[in-house]
Amino acid sequence: MSALRDTLLAQKSDVVLRYPESFRPALWARLNVMLVLGGVIGLYAYALVTLDFDPYRILGGLLRLTDIAAMMLPPTPDGWGRTQLYFEALGQTLAIAFLGTSLAAVLAIPLGFLAARNIVGNRILHFTTRRVMDSVRSIDTLIWALIWINVVGLGPFAGALAIMSSDIAAFAKLMSEAIETADRGPVEGVQASGGSRLERIRFGIVPQVLPIFASQILYFFESNTRSATIIGIVGAGGIGLYLSEEIRVLEWQRAAFLIVMVLLTVAIIDQVSQRLRAAIMGTSRR
Repeated sequence: MSALRDTLLAQKSDVVLRYPESFRPALWARLNVMLVLGGVIGLYAYALVTLDFDPYRILGGLLRLTDIAAMMLPPTPDGWGRTQLYFEALGQTLAIAFLGTSLAAVLAIPLGFLAARNIVGNRILHFTTRRVMDSVRSIDTLIWALIWINVVGLGPFAGALAIMSSDIAAFAKLMSEAIETADRGPVEGVQASGGSRLERIRFGIVPQVLPIFASQILYFFESNTRSATIIGIVGAGGIGLYLSEEIRVLEWQRAAFLIVMVLLTVAIIDQVSQRLRAAIMGTSRR
């Protein structure tokens, strides 16, 4: 094999000399590369000018950030009563994330089947479902929170609805992709045994995609714990509301305590969800 490779490399120069046009990059390819590179550089320069980029401001901001970090030490809740209040708010944040994630998952299951090409043969219905999901998914959780606050009022209920609205389209897209990649062997086996269309889905597809669904739900719950903290800042309840208030009144030690609480909670949820996902998918964690 090495001898053949050496022979081909030795003949490469002769081949290049005989057929130079085959080894010369096409003009349009080089122009495309230059245009893309020029567009990226131009966009970068435009962003620097539009955003009023100033290295001195960044340096001054880093110095100010150092001062704020020093004022955060040591993190303290400043009293047992406030500690209890913060833990209740943390529990409310977890409840928002859990309720919003579970509602989105349940409502997304039928949409996922409607958006799967191997389930729905009607192109119009399939296309409409996909485009509606794309539209809903383009709206951020924070925007949904502002919308639901105006609909149902301030509080954690608006936060749960915001997470549900933000995640339902993402769940449906991921579920539809999992359904489309399911193995057709079990489906054909159920069909060969006389199973109806509904039975082919129930016994041929659902057992394959159910572990994937469960893994996705766990991942979204972990991510939504952070999102529930953010939307609390705009009045959707949870610990984010207290964090925003403490930063507003410059109580940096209390704010640091809340940040530490959120970080530890997310870390714990991350570890637990990783183990659960590994158990569900049948993989081992090292």
